[in-house]
Amino acid sequence: MRAYLTLIRRELAGFFVSLTGYIIIAAAVFLMGLSFVMLLTKLQGDPTPLPITQLFYSTDCFWLILILAAPVITMRLFALERHTGTFETLMTTPISDLQVVLAKFSAALIFYMLMWLPLLGCIFILSRYTNNPGIMDTGLLGSTFLGIFLLGGVFMSLGCFASALSRSQIIAAMLSLSFGFTLFVLSFLASQLPVNNGWQTEVLSHFALIDQMNDFARGVVDTRSVVFYVSTTVLFLFLTLRVVESRRWN
Repeated sequence: MRAYLTLIRRELAGFFVSLTGYIIIAAAVFLMGLSFVMLLTKLQGDPTPLPITQLFYSTDCFWLILILAAPVITMRLFALERHTGTFETLMTTPISDLQVVLAKFSAALIFYMLMWLPLLGCIFILSRYTNNPGIMDTGLLGSTFLGIFLLGGVFMSLGCFASALSRSQIIAAMLSLSFGFTLFVLSFLASQLPVNNGWQTEVLSHFALIDQMNDFARGVVDTRSVVFYVSTTVLFLFLTLRVVESRRWN
């Protein structure tokens, strides 16, 4: 456990020692702020029955932040280690491959959640100046951030897998971007197909990230979505572990 926590601290330090982590957070904050400005301009002071979290999710900025940030966060996890030659040194330490994979994934997921914290600030400002304390509903915020966390787990695990496949950070980022964009396209197709369209709809419905995240954003937690996110995350972490184990013996 101590080695696992030490690796997490090491990976988190890598984000904050370099400019990369600050650039990612700054870009995410800019897009969040821009999305809220667009929402306020669109509403023009008119009341809306929809939760502010669902309105924010309906903007393109949410998926833009997720799809673009995940490759940048995860590209260095394994690719940088292999490029600099420290991967072999890490593998010779008395720590299991599983601990290495979980530590790098955990660090990426923690940084990812830190990146989303300014969203709370935007919502707090709205509740403060609109005299609507209901905006800060803890249940609604909890379900929204649960969805962000679970969806982040999927994309971070995809990024870990992509980073483990290559020693080039650029290639790892492109692979992760391709995986994430493909998953998003499948989700988009699932929301566009007619309800009664046979087995295609049944298969694609499991990849309906857009509809599933929309439920989280309006305060609905569907256990089927939770199981899908967790299962997909575990699957790609397992694939990452297999790649890391194969690198150890090559």
